[in-house]
Amino acid sequence: MATMIENEVPQGLNADPMIPQLYRIDRVRDETDDTFTLSLVPENGEAKISFLPGQFNMLYVFGTGEVPISISGNPAMTSVLEHTTRSVGIVTKAMGLLKPGDQIGVRGPFGSHWPLNEENGRDFVIISGGIGLAPLRPVLYFLMAQREKYRKIVLLYGARAPEDILFKKELERWRGKFDLEVQVTVDRAASGWRGNVGVVTPLVARAPFDPSNTVALLCGPEVMMRYAVMELQKRGVPHDRMYLSMERNMRCALGYCGHCQYGPGFVCKDGPVYRFDQIASVFGKSEV
Repeated sequence: MATMIENEVPQGLNADPMIPQLYRIDRVRDETDDTFTLSLVPENGEAKISFLPGQFNMLYVFGTGEVPISISGNPAMTSVLEHTTRSVGIVTKAMGLLKPGDQIGVRGPFGSHWPLNEENGRDFVIISGGIGLAPLRPVLYFLMAQREKYRKIVLLYGARAPEDILFKKELERWRGKFDLEVQVTVDRAASGWRGNVGVVTPLVARAPFDPSNTVALLCGPEVMMRYAVMELQKRGVPHDRMYLSMERNMRCALGYCGHCQYGPGFVCKDGPVYRFDQIASVFGKSEV
């Protein structure tokens, strides 16, 4: 595992990054009513999969179109590629109809990654909302596989309702080892829910981490991340140890088309993971 987070970003197996590689659907797992995980294997059966937590692929549904989807699987697995997405648009709805054995095109991996090996010996606080937990799932796999290298690991996760919580079994398994502090909140709940109710950001104030030695990783709706940054600032976490995954409308993933411009750069090349002090001047502003 230690060799997987290096300075160089893994590249796709094709010489031309605009040409999708053929993958086959190995498994489809429903996470919630509108969210699912695809497990993909290379069609040629020989290619080894390599990516860094935080990166994304462009997934092409033949006859429908292509969309950027964060990689949500275990970075230690070199034979299976996992993507978790919500069925919200034409392409993702068509993706949700795919069955084991169907083919899909994959370009990537693309983009920047979360700082993991670079931050040994620190506390990690992971703040996520909704589908934003999917790009952070590889982080949890990575940190838990090398648990001795890190201090406290805290996950603060907000979902719409109890039935919308992603990866429940894995969260329960990790929390059961007492190696991971998990705090979950929901926007609304029925009488059977015994956990927190409300948005995720108030959990930051009472989370057990040392602000002077903490790395914060954030992914979710931008408004959630904006308030989470404010709470982290109140706790004293430095701007250069906050990392955010930004979403923009990516089309080519190579910085050619300009659809994902964010300030002076492009999310597909300079992101999606940014250190907060690098984007503080444009963060929260529209049309940048």
